[in-house]
Amino acid sequence: MAEQCKGRAEHRQLPSSAVPALELIAVGFERDGLRILDDVSWRVEPDQRWVVLGPNGSGKTTMLRLASGYDHPTTGTVDILGERLGRVDVRELRKRLGITSADLAKRLRPSVAAIDVVLTGVHAALETWWNDYGSAERSRALALLEAAGLAHLQHHPFVTLSEGERQQVQLARALMGRPELLLLDEPNAGLDLGARERLLGRLTDLAVDPMSPPMVLVTHHLEEIPAGFTHLLLLRSGQVVATGPLEGALSDASLSDCFGISLRVIRHGHRYSCHAV
Repeated sequence: MAEQCKGRAEHRQLPSSAVPALELIAVGFERDGLRILDDVSWRVEPDQRWVVLGPNGSGKTTMLRLASGYDHPTTGTVDILGERLGRVDVRELRKRLGITSADLAKRLRPSVAAIDVVLTGVHAALETWWNDYGSAERSRALALLEAAGLAHLQHHPFVTLSEGERQQVQLARALMGRPELLLLDEPNAGLDLGARERLLGRLTDLAVDPMSPPMVLVTHHLEEIPAGFTHLLLLRSGQVVATGPLEGALSDASLSDCFGISLRVIRHGHRYSCHAV
């Protein structure tokens, strides 16, 4: 069972190639009179793996909140898996999504066991007592933990896990419901070098698997872009700086423009880094 889950999302049914997994058209977003996103248009196709990069306050997390239906645009339209925000029950829509974020981790009850955290992903819930789970679902949850090397921690409370282990459990939870779109908000934040590389290994396995769903990864650092990711969106002050295939969009000029400092991009095989010039 573990081998069946290793590095694979075991998706439900990927969206039709004619329908984008995610599409934002002329999106603006305001909160308390502050303009956070301004005229953002972006389209994620079913076979793509996107990285979203930008400085703090550029609107990256806001875009993922829109993509997961937790916020609605002030202007423009957001379509998720062919459903338009404002015209769909987002509680049902979220069952089709796999999400990891610091906000989600904070909302989980600290004493919940790791395997129960994974099980909640079936119904996009926060507690297992809200739903019933069969032996097949419990076997799948355990297999996903085994794929992450965490089966021995299945009964440990979530709060007792290291930051790296929590991120792996969150990813297993996101995969549990066989998502049609995977949204990852800074999964490497706070991880030490070993934990970061282990998580990047899992994300690389997912990215190169053609059966995996489309993926969107928000990060601050080029070193945290997994191999196999195909596209890049650069944001600065709520506006798009560059977008397109990763190799073309990720350049010295675009990154320097995005972060407001002269930067040089360095490629190491299928991985990237950068430094100030």
